Amino acid sequence: MTWRIVSICKTCKLDLKLNYMVIRDEELRRIHLSEIAVLIIENTAVSITAALLCELSNRKVKIIFCDEKRNPYGEIVSHHGSHDSTDKLRNQISWDKDIRGIVWKEIVMKKIYMQYRLLEKFGHSEQASLLKSYIENVEPNDSTNREGHAAKVYFNALFGMNFSRRVDSPINSCLNYGYAILLSAFNREISISGYFTQLGIFHDNMFNPFNLGSDLMEPFRPIIDECVIDMSPVDIGPEEKMRLVDLLNKKVIINNKENYLINAIRIYCNSIFDAINNLDINLLRFYNEV
Repeated sequence: MTWRIVSICKTCKLDLKLNYMVIRDEELRRIHLSEIAVLIIENTAVSITAALLCELSNRKVKIIFCDEKRNPYGEIVSHHGSHDSTDKLRNQISWDKDIRGIVWKEIVMKKIYMQYRLLEKFGHSEQASLLKSYIENVEPNDSTNREGHAAKVYFNALFGMNFSRRVDSPINSCLNYGYAILLSAFNREISISGYFTQLGIFHDNMFNPFNLGSDLMEPFRPIIDECVIDMSPVDIGPEEKMRLVDLLNKKVIINNKENYLINAIRIYCNSIFDAINNLDINLLRFYNEV
């Protein structure tokens, strides 16, 4: 089973040899491809061979490229997620509208619940109570926008009344980096399962190639938020980024078992697809903290 999240920070050359990724810089290192779940190229001076890229894609390894500021800006998504991807696309296009609305309701309820738990943990009991009341009023498709109302209360409680997600700040830089890593992990599982990231359950932005990943990741965002609060960043450097990347190795409970987050994402995504395809929300499986 793949489990490693590999981050390449220094100038080097990456190539393929006998099913190993070979890292050539001051020294020679090798990692077997069967161990790699995610490869993050943080340095724009890294060179990588086409042979290695093809083999990583064939093995469904998520490859994330960063810009000159070491922020994620792109990823490779394999065209061949599964043997029946064409049939999956037909099903995805025709997913029942009502079940999509109900599944989105469950996703939003879980997201607000995890936000509520985080507010309670950090002593914001008044705001936590307000979010708890929002959970009870979420409608199919979140037609009353409880998610948006909860987000305003939530971020103001955690980061202050003057906080805005639109300004350039160390907190937002860390949040954005963590969300990008999380989104990439979801896109990987969607592609492996043979579904298409462009077609969302709720998100429907023509400029967003990852609408479905944007839908599914929502309940997991508070994991990133908590890490950023703990770091209290004054900048976003290699240490902060590695802490955020390492969250994929965080242990959570899903399906009554302890799993690493990266495996919990797989279980959760498959449960979403099963629930929609079988018109049965009882098949949904959400994570909980250990």
